[in-house]
Amino acid sequence: MKLLQCYIDNIITTALMEDINYIDAAADNLIPDDHKSSAYYVAKDDGVICGIEIAKRVFELAGTGVEFKILLSDGTKVKKGDIIAEMEGSTLTLLKGERTALNILQHMSGIATATNKCVELVKGTNASVTDTRKTLPGLRALQKYAVTVGGGKNHRFNLSDAAMLKDNHIDAYGGITAAVAALREHIGHTVKIEVEVRTLDELREALDNKVEIVMLDNMSCQEMAEAVKITAGRALLEASGNVTAENIRAVAETGVDIISLGALTHSVKCFDVSMKIRK
Repeated sequence: MKLLQCYIDNIITTALMEDINYIDAAADNLIPDDHKSSAYYVAKDDGVICGIEIAKRVFELAGTGVEFKILLSDGTKVKKGDIIAEMEGSTLTLLKGERTALNILQHMSGIATATNKCVELVKGTNASVTDTRKTLPGLRALQKYAVTVGGGKNHRFNLSDAAMLKDNHIDAYGGITAAVAALREHIGHTVKIEVEVRTLDELREALDNKVEIVMLDNMSCQEMAEAVKITAGRALLEASGNVTAENIRAVAETGVDIISLGALTHSVKCFDVSMKIRK
């Protein structure tokens, strides 16, 4: 997955403008323009690094004169105390870019770390771990990239990617069969249909309509195992709702194809990284 540089630069520029506004009241009045420093990033916990190239780009946009050496690239599993990167050069640039770079690096590494934990927990089963659209506005592509770095896969990026009929669509239109039939009158041949179901009877109705993907919403593991038997490979089955690190293995062992977790992006804990300037 390769993110557009203009997309990344736009996020960084917006963040720097928010953080610095016009001047850095401390650094600009304290540090001479020609002052040089040496600094490094250190992991404060065990996890998966993600966003290090973006952190590097922050310092390129925050000022000039910083050489940024990446020691551990995206996807690397790190231990507490590992040195992730080293920086040398303008103290002003290092200080102005510090918080923005760390905010991005910590958030993306947190997502990659949480995703990797879930991926490891379902190893040996048929299930893939995916994200959802429950992302922070403006940061979706960064967050979804971090999921892939952690070993997960991406669900749709936006509403244009697939036609997904959730409970509100179905309730508003008057049922699964009517909604799918109406939808097929309008969508192109490349658009897949996914239907969210709450009961096994709704699953049977979705399968009768030959949809490609069925989301099993908040079903018990016993219900999901029965759904796998009923489906018998006629559609991909996605488990969603109330999935945690504690129960994800049991969900995967029901035989579902996909497990989606909004928590990977909407409520993930940041991975602890510090920038230290050497005295």
